[in-house]
Amino acid sequence: MLTALLAGLTFTHAEDWPRWGGNDPGRNMYSPIKGLPGKFGPEKPDKQGHFTFSFKPGTEDVDLSGVANVKWVVKLGSQTYGNPVVANGKVFVGTNNATPRDPKYKDDRSCLYALNEYNGDFLWQLAVPKLASGKVNDWEYLGILASPNVEGGKVWVVTNRCEVVCLNAEGMSNGNQGPFKDEAKYLGGPGKPPIEPGPKDADILWRYDMMDELGVFPHNASNCSVITLGDKLFACTSNGQDWTHVNIPSPQSPSFIELDKNTGTLLAEDDAKIGTNIKHGQWTSPSLGKIGGKDQVYFGGGDGILYAFSPEPVKDGDSTYMKKVWWFDAVPEEYKKDKAGKPIKYPAAEGPSEINATPVFYKNRVYVAIGQDPEHGEGVGRLVCVDATKTGDITKTGLIWDFKEIHRSISTVSIDPANGLLFIADFSGFLYCLDAETGKKQWEYDMKAHMWGSTFVADGKVYLGDEDGDVCVFASDKKLKLLSEVNMGAPVYSTPIVANGVMYVGTQTHLFAIAEGAKPVEPGAKPAEKK
Repeated sequence: MLTALLAGLTFTHAEDWPRWGGNDPGRNMYSPIKGLPGKFGPEKPDKQGHFTFSFKPGTEDVDLSGVANVKWVVKLGSQTYGNPVVANGKVFVGTNNATPRDPKYKDDRSCLYALNEYNGDFLWQLAVPKLASGKVNDWEYLGILASPNVEGGKVWVVTNRCEVVCLNAEGMSNGNQGPFKDEAKYLGGPGKPPIEPGPKDADILWRYDMMDELGVFPHNASNCSVITLGDKLFACTSNGQDWTHVNIPSPQSPSFIELDKNTGTLLAEDDAKIGTNIKHGQWTSPSLGKIGGKDQVYFGGGDGILYAFSPEPVKDGDSTYMKKVWWFDAVPEEYKKDKAGKPIKYPAAEGPSEINATPVFYKNRVYVAIGQDPEHGEGVGRLVCVDATKTGDITKTGLIWDFKEIHRSISTVSIDPANGLLFIADFSGFLYCLDAETGKKQWEYDMKAHMWGSTFVADGKVYLGDEDGDVCVFASDKKLKLLSEVNMGAPVYSTPIVANGVMYVGTQTHLFAIAEGAKPVEPGAKPAEKK
């Protein structure tokens, strides 16, 4: 009996990267894995002296001849923003449907791919129809923006339709599992003929529609990399403004919710009443920490306030809430009013911002930067380090240090435990190295291109990509040391991650698997058997 039960389960390896932040619920963009390359890509520079990936003539296939440390490359869609995750022998990554994997899906859709970890082979996909309301809620040609969370053979992800869905990690290859049986209707889209799923389609176990259930109004896009704690799942609802950028259609709807990860049942919503103060939209992801033996959930609001919630639902009248433990206004007063005391109107470059980055919990502190939708351009920013052990309104009492040289940022920090250095990028194109304990700047580097993704630290190295398609590798050191730079051939809007000794870098159009000493693996190839 036990053998039969074990055969039906899948397990996450210790060196998998099963969610945004890997195995660290605090979301620190760090991995303890060793042996990663300090340089990868073409071994010889081009005529301009740059190391740049190229394509085979007349194709969108990356040419791997004369390339070092690249295991495989897979074609994605035309717009890819989500960060890949790796678990149970599969790589999951969000993209769009510009390169259809299935002829029955020819329209604009947002897709989640499941790929073979060893060779990059396509296994299955979730091909989500776009919302009929159009770009006000679901901007055309954007793919799945969120990183999924993978655990115990299940995959949870927020779709472009402002849903939290739970998927079978094996897709439809082992049949239609779970209580949800309307995949055909779902894939066809509302008011359209159903599309029968095949073995290369996703198997939906349950679905929670935040627009229908909560009345939220996502602004342009829905994005949250959900996180689980026991049987609880936490998600940002993406509630925001309408196309006027003045009106908030659903000010009373929650910004942050807690679901039962097994059933999709709503357990609680936030008690912060953020809805009336949303500056634009909400696209952050939550993180977890433990203070004094009690769990906390951290959330960056669309009002510019960093919140800590208790994950234990509390009944209050007809509703159930996650109660605030503490809150910290990350927008300084000088960004709210000018010297004459006149309010600075959002989204002015010198004015206030919201929080779009993921808060990072590390050693009883929470680190997060403020920023805005990249469409708003550059402006003043602030990185804060907050004491997570306090309670109540800690705006004046909880600040350990802040760093105002940074510009607007949607990037998440990475902290190297080996030396206590913190790395963060801003949208203006600067990489900063700070002392995580004091906030003292060690150095900065101008990438000379906008940055949407985050820094990633592993093996004494810092990896970072930019909008021009450059990926730079730096030493994790108090002194600036650029180890290498390579152009990926397309913009990099995501963050590099590492799993089982392999680094994954997603560009707008391709996903690269990179490892020290790796040679290209042919599609369909299998790993050599260990003797």
